[in-house]
Parts: sequence; C-alpha cells; structure tokens
Amino acid sequence: MSYEFNTTLQGSFDEAVEKVRAVLMEEHLGVVSEVNVQAIFKNKMDKDIPPYRIFGACNPKLASQILDVEPNAGTLLPCNFIMYETTPGNVVVSFMDPVTVLGLAESAAAHEVGQVAKEKLLRVVAKLAA
Repeated sequence: MSYEFNTTLQGSFDEAVEKVRAVLMEEHLGVVSEVNVQAIFKNKMDKDIPPYRIFGACNPKLASQILDVEPNAGTLLPCNFIMYETTPGNVVVSFMDPVTVLGLAESAAAHEVGQVAKEKLLRVVAKLAA
C-alpha cells in the first residue's frame, strides 16, 4: 500500500510553493503549518541542503467530522505534504495518502474523511500536473 502520491513542478521553489497554496485553496484546503527543513538543518547542524519544506493542509469541516467522533485521531491530522527541490527549477510535491493514514483510526468517520480528502488532493495533483 502506498503512503504518498506526487508530481514535479517546473520553476523556482518559491513560485511552486505559491502555486500549490493557490491550488489547495481551490479545493478548500488551507496550509496550517510549515516546517522549513532547509533552515533547521542549516541552523542546527550547519548542513546545507536544497529547499525542503513540510506542510500541513487542512479543511476544518473535514477535521471536525473526525474529531467529533474520535478526538485522538487528531494525531493523524493535518494532511501532510512535502516540497523539495531536486535540481534547480524542479520541485517535487508529495502528498501523504489520507486513506492510508486515516485508515489507522477505528471510526467510519475517519475512513470517510480520508477518502474525501484523498479525492481533493488527487484533484490538486491533477491541476498541478496540467
């Protein structure tokens, strides 16, 4: 079972981040967290790596459907995705598969939300790849 699906964007890293944010909003998903791995590695280990970020995307209505039934399922939220530059001008965008992750929960609500979230994220990938 796969835990992610991805696409590669052409252009600068910052342009790719803005494009992904815009397309996520079209699917009513907002970025609620961002971890700049590149900056952390530089600051904590003086290690230089290409741009690499971990994001959390969320739709509050979908999250509420899970948390109302199974509050501890919040450990499986939000829908994480990463963006990293493989070579200058090539940025991979990789989304976790919410069906796989939310499948760890025991509630039917979590499984249903996982499917809805996956459909949204697959539309995001399709729009990004177009």
